Amino acid sequence: MFGRFMPQEGKFFELFNQHAQQIVQGCHELVLMMANLSAGMEEHARNIESAEKSADKITHQTIDLLHKTFITPLDRDDIHKLISHMDDILDLAEDVAQTIYLYDIKQVTPEAKQLADICVSCAERVKNAVAMLGNMENADAILKIANEIDRLESNADHVMRAAMAKLFRDEPDTRQLIKLKAIYELLETITDKCEDVANIIEGIVLENA
Repeated sequence: MFGRFMPQEGKFFELFNQHAQQIVQGCHELVLMMANLSAGMEEHARNIESAEKSADKITHQTIDLLHKTFITPLDRDDIHKLISHMDDILDLAEDVAQTIYLYDIKQVTPEAKQLADICVSCAERVKNAVAMLGNMENADAILKIANEIDRLESNADHVMRAAMAKLFRDEPDTRQLIKLKAIYELLETITDKCEDVANIIEGIVLENA
């Protein structure tokens, strides 16, 4: 056991926080992109790509530090899993942006925007949970946030199922149906990845609190 306060060797918590900030930034840009498909789409897509590249660098820094640090504040596997799954979130956000751009989507449905909003809510909670991870006095608050992320992911499932049903029922254009289906699935997968991160964080807390 590490006691109530975890050691800070290797600045791992600082790197987690920096990465989480990029996740939030990328998801916010995704919402803005979907709201401005005609005017600012390319700018927001570039901003998401920039956030993803910054996050990749932080991931590599973290893994490099893991190999160089003798005593780590968390289990090595947990550190690797956490930063890798956090990186998956931004990879998917970039996938959404690229799909919108490559498929030349001119407008998205309210359901797609709703899913993007849920992604932002999940990302913000990931950031909040990660920010408290260095002090196990925060265990109860962290677990509460993890439960909130689980709830948001379940909500995203419901939104996506309803959106898919509406799409197959009402959309006459097969190409548009295929495009929107892909967007829905990618957005929902972002919330799945946030839930994966929440589960890893929950495991870390239960092991170390």
